[in-house]
Amino acid sequence: MDTAQLAGTAAPPDSRRWWALVLLCTANFMVILDTQIVILALPTIGADLRLAPSSAQWVLSANLVTFGGLLLLGGRAADLLGRRRMFFVGTVLFLLVSLASGFAWNGEVLIAARAVHGLSAALMAPTALSILTSMFPEGRERHLALAGWAGIAGVGATVGLLIGGWLTSSFGWPAVFFVNVPVALLMLALIPVLLRESRDLNATRTYDVAGAVTSTAALVLVIYALVTAPAEGWLSVQTLSTAAAAIVLALVFVAIEARSSVPLLPLRLLRSASLVGGNLVMVTMIMCAFGMSLAIAQYTQGPLGDTALESGIRQSIMPLMALVGSYAGQSFITRYGFRPVAAICLVLLGAGSLLLAQAVAAGGSSVGLFIGLFVFGTGLGLGTVAASAAALAGVAETDLGLASGMNTASQQIGGGLGIAIVSTVLVSFSADGGPAAGFRPAFVTCAIFTALGLVIAIALLGGRRQVAPAELATVPGTDRAIRTPSN
Repeated sequence: MDTAQLAGTAAPPDSRRWWALVLLCTANFMVILDTQIVILALPTIGADLRLAPSSAQWVLSANLVTFGGLLLLGGRAADLLGRRRMFFVGTVLFLLVSLASGFAWNGEVLIAARAVHGLSAALMAPTALSILTSMFPEGRERHLALAGWAGIAGVGATVGLLIGGWLTSSFGWPAVFFVNVPVALLMLALIPVLLRESRDLNATRTYDVAGAVTSTAALVLVIYALVTAPAEGWLSVQTLSTAAAAIVLALVFVAIEARSSVPLLPLRLLRSASLVGGNLVMVTMIMCAFGMSLAIAQYTQGPLGDTALESGIRQSIMPLMALVGSYAGQSFITRYGFRPVAAICLVLLGAGSLLLAQAVAAGGSSVGLFIGLFVFGTGLGLGTVAASAAALAGVAETDLGLASGMNTASQQIGGGLGIAIVSTVLVSFSADGGPAAGFRPAFVTCAIFTALGLVIAIALLGGRRQVAPAELATVPGTDRAIRTPSN
């Protein structure tokens, strides 16, 4: 097995790394595409399987809960058991649950398959990102690779918007799941050819079972509370009790990690302002992105009367500009550092949100909506690269899977928060002022998210050179850190 030496000496750059990047970005593309086209197919799925609206939402929510809840575990499993191996396992599972979803004969089977799909994504996404990070040295090459990773997410969102409605109307809703199958088969054929195995050679075979159980349960409960809060009420017994249980489990998890000799999450990682700041900026940025996407989809298909395809075409400028922004972002980060680029991104996201609010106030001006989405998409592309690069800067090779899982978990938590809060704003204002009254406050709420992110970026993110966890080498068999010289 060609295993990278993770304890001190880095493996030479892999000559296949740019072809491997295409494969890894394809995995990210499929995860994004799957979510986007299922959103557009959901009304048809609900009608065909006779699902009530409250049940139909679980076709999406079941995937979100397991995806977000299992990310840390998936990332750490990759570090310990092998990143290529876990990526292969996740892709096999992705293939099988796509087939199961397409052949589902009732809502219960489909929801169960979507829950398992979340598990496959929790293995694929952080593992692919950790492989990318391990293959490309920190600096310009890694920033360029991360730009491709972020940019392909925009392409996936665009393709999902454009083909989701067409697939559903032309071939039926099972087609949105079956489209994954040939791509997954091609990926499985290429994984052994393009990727070399890497894992922590110093890892002990003793696993942090208690940490894995408590962290997974806490994340699942957090995502579940966010998903159900708009329907159940933020102050309902269910929401408050679920949130309280998540907090208790999180505290228990921290206590376990502080005492464990083989922690799932070494607490020394949290001493990196770059890692913590990058993930917190990611949370606020994705809160804004998911909240805005929810509001614009409902606004265009509601008051403006667009069909699903027309709505997708109208919104397509945003992910296209995100693609442009991501490639510009990698160059800016190399030249100026994380803080300036993250700050510019958040300002653009806030400005785009306010421009959309103004367009709504003007009666849904097509020009106003286009400009708002144009500015928003540019900021989103810049920000995804900046936040991911900051969160992964200098992370030790042994912790790349875990750090990638944290980064992806930040996106899931941010998405859950953004959807939950913006949904509540839409419902609250629409109840008082009519169906269209909630959209302007919803976009203003998204701008508030970016203001919070801007404060975090200024406080925690630095310039080009960060004090990173890679400079804190651990004493073998412990979680005690010793500082090593930096270049």
